[in-house]
Amino acid sequence: MRAAAPIALAICLMMWSAMATAQEAAEDDHSAVLEAGAAGEHSVSGGSSRFGAAVGVEVTPIENWLEVEFGVAALRGSGATEISSDLVFKVPYRLSPTAEFMIGLGPFVSRTVNSPDASTAHGIEVALDFMFWPHKEFGWYLEPSWSRAAGSGERTIGVTIGLLFGLH
Repeated sequence: MRAAAPIALAICLMMWSAMATAQEAAEDDHSAVLEAGAAGEHSVSGGSSRFGAAVGVEVTPIENWLEVEFGVAALRGSGATEISSDLVFKVPYRLSPTAEFMIGLGPFVSRTVNSPDASTAHGIEVALDFMFWPHKEFGWYLEPSWSRAAGSGERTIGVTIGLLFGLH
């Protein structure tokens, strides 16, 4: 019991310090972030894999509470091309002045083209986003994701890695 007060005080001081650091870093945040990278996904249900490129833009409508990312990817595999887009709503957590983690959820729509089995699918996606800013204006990111299509129930796991460019 006696140790509880100093431990609680230490936790409060660490949280206050982290919040002050996050506030200072938030003042230097960008109005939007452009993302460009390589993407890949693997169908857990069917076993096929697709690889390609992805681009996205991320904005922060509510500082320290909500970030919204719109992304588009073109993936190729099994003789077909898939064009997909997503709108992911993310909650940000600043890990340090140069690193940020976000967890997000949102809808996706994808269209398979250049294939006899051309189709459109939609569903839900969960994404984890790790952003690293070694420089103020650019950095890199790693974004693992999981998705499930509404009609077919197809589940996929994916990963995107690429460069970040801060826009003012």
